[in-house]
Amino acid sequence: MFVEKSQVESVQKISDNIFLIKVLAPTISSLAKPGQFCNIKVSENSFPLLRRPFSICDVEGDYLFFLFDIHGEGTKLISKKKPGESLELLGPLGNGFDYKEGFDTAVIVAGGLGVAPFPYLLKNLSYDKKVISLIGGRSKKNIVTYGLKNVLTATDDGTEGFHGTVVELLKREIKNISQSKFRIFACGPTPMLKTLQSYCVENNYDCQISVECAMACGFGICQGCPIDLVNGDSYLLVCKDGPVFEAKSVKL
Repeated sequence: MFVEKSQVESVQKISDNIFLIKVLAPTISSLAKPGQFCNIKVSENSFPLLRRPFSICDVEGDYLFFLFDIHGEGTKLISKKKPGESLELLGPLGNGFDYKEGFDTAVIVAGGLGVAPFPYLLKNLSYDKKVISLIGGRSKKNIVTYGLKNVLTATDDGTEGFHGTVVELLKREIKNISQSKFRIFACGPTPMLKTLQSYCVENNYDCQISVECAMACGFGICQGCPIDLVNGDSYLLVCKDGPVFEAKSVKL
């Protein structure tokens, strides 16, 4: 874990409210693993006070990429950054995906900006792994497919792809998917993850979920992001022990 003052290379508008920022961060980029995140100090002053957690979306050489939408003052400030300006990053943080062995097909299941950690994951999969990406959103404008492969989409209102949720899309496609040994990698809103978790546990499917929550410190000191374990009355911390967990191991 390092604090690195990083120079902004570019901020690209992907859609109406979604942005991709590219920053020069040679130390963190050299250590980052798929599924980890950074806590970003969005301004030079004390407002906003807390850093914001961002999934590491991709790595290219000395550069990191973060995918985000505007939902508060912090992300609004980041969206207005200009090339040459700086951001202070704390990272890489957390534990990422287990993606090297034990499956033939990687099944990406993401809702909205839950796609953020997956471009870097797919880049790190061995060449012989098959990939299918199931992406959901409330409507067509909420669908993000940046950096993904073999994409099928689902929208709640039917404006793009399958009319329904991304978990319902998975249920429709599972017959074809299950013809090979597969592992599900998922990220998205908690209600989506809970539904997916129940389905996977019930059917004994291999599934890893990346949990979204507020993380103030990012490395376990504040104890502000607990998640309960299924067995026993103990808990883990999303920032330190996650954000990626086996679906069968935690209570959402």
